[in-house]
This record gives sequence, structure tokens and C-alpha cells, in this order.
Amino acid sequence: MGNSRNKTTYTATSIVNYYTRLNWLQPAEVAILERLRPQLGTMKMLDMGVGGGRTTLYFAPLVEQYVGIDYSPKMIAACQQRFKDSEYPISLEVGDARDMSQFEDNSFDFILFSYNGIDYASHQDRLQILTEVKRLGKPGCYFFFSSHNLQTLEQGLTWKKQLSINPFKIYTNLMALGLFRLFNPSLNRQTVADSDYLIVRDDSHLFRLDTYYIRATQQLKQLSPDFSDFEIYPWKSQERVLDMDAPVMETELWLYYLCQVKSAS
Repeated sequence: MGNSRNKTTYTATSIVNYYTRLNWLQPAEVAILERLRPQLGTMKMLDMGVGGGRTTLYFAPLVEQYVGIDYSPKMIAACQQRFKDSEYPISLEVGDARDMSQFEDNSFDFILFSYNGIDYASHQDRLQILTEVKRLGKPGCYFFFSSHNLQTLEQGLTWKKQLSINPFKIYTNLMALGLFRLFNPSLNRQTVADSDYLIVRDDSHLFRLDTYYIRATQQLKQLSPDFSDFEIYPWKSQERVLDMDAPVMETELWLYYLCQVKSAS
């Protein structure tokens, strides 16, 4: 979305095959599935950036109506093949999160954008995606998505943080840090410390993607005009973050955000 390198990566056969093999939910996703389970049976769900159908496996059987979109035609083709014999009504189509005009206003009760899909758009495109989610969501619609955590990036940009008892781990960590600096030569800890968000070439799919990192406080500011009732979950935990200064906010590479679409004023 707005980045040809990212779109090219997500249409590569090896990447499509990788996503098609995924078949598990992350702990934060499990937490929200269980949280919403009593309501899912009456919900129309939009699964954005559906990829190879990892989340389809779990949510499609539970919701009243399931729609999955992805901007990669190859991802959708692979996903359609994967679920061609599904006993549940699953609608899968090519769609761009920035412009989902194929759907009417107030169409969905639950919108998911997992696996940091929103992080592969530019800053302006990201804001446009949030506008589209607001348009498509009914008042009170749940929006659940994950995003890379800039605070963790700040912590990781020092060699001292890469030291470990395990010599091989030290080597691999320092190699990763060295490659990161190679692909982001102008980036330093001060730049990160002074930024609310940054787009960097990180090690996602061997440094093939430009990835958006944002501070949690800034993410809540982005959401606050159109969304409310915010909750944050570390991606590796089912426990909600109750303190924005909790240590986990410095160590979790990405965070999940749950919020609800505000009613029109």
C-alpha cells in the first residue's frame, strides 16, 4: 500500500507460501477471540490483510458473516484454495485497505488487521486506513490490530543490549544489528528518541520490507478522533497492559490495540 517494494514482497511466491502455511493465533489474538466469543455469532467480520488465511481458520467458524481482503491477488488466490471446501460461508476478495469503497458505510461489527499489516503503508496511507475503518465500522464496532513498537526499537539500537550468555546468540544479535544499521544508515538512538514514529527497513523477510514503528502513546493519539475504549496487549501475552510505563512496553516488538468505533456526533 503506497510502497512498491512491500507490495512486490507480498506477491512473491515464497512469501505467499510462507503465509499459507501459518495456522496459529498469537496469544493476544487468543485473548480477544475469547473475550468476544459470546458476541461473535452475531457479528459481521472484516479481516483485513488476510494473507494466507491464518486468522480465517479461527474466526470464520465463529462469526455470522466473514469477509477477508488482501491487496495481494496471489494471497487471495492461495487463501481461496485453502478454504475451497469450507463448510462456513467465507468471502475472500482482493481489496486495498486505503480504499474499501466496495463496502458500504457501517457494514461491520468487528474489523481485524493482524500481523502488523497496517505497518506496511506510508504515514498518510495509515491515517487513510483508519478513516476507512471508521467508515466501515458500525458504532461500537471493535477494531483490533497490531503495530510495531518504537520504544523497543530504541532499546535495541545499542550493542550492549545484544549481549548474552550464549555466544552464538551474541553473534546473531550483533549480525542483525549490523545489518539493520547497514539498511538504515541515517538512523541512530537520538533519531528514534526524538520521533513519534519512523519507517525503517527492519529484518522482516530479510530486510525486504519498509516497516512503520510507532510509540504507543502516539498510536492512541492517532486513534482518538474516531475510536474509544482503548486496550493494549503485548503480542506474546493474553494479559492486557494496565500501565503504559510497564517494563513490557520496552521489550515487546509489537503491540495489539483493541478499540471501538465512536458513534457519529
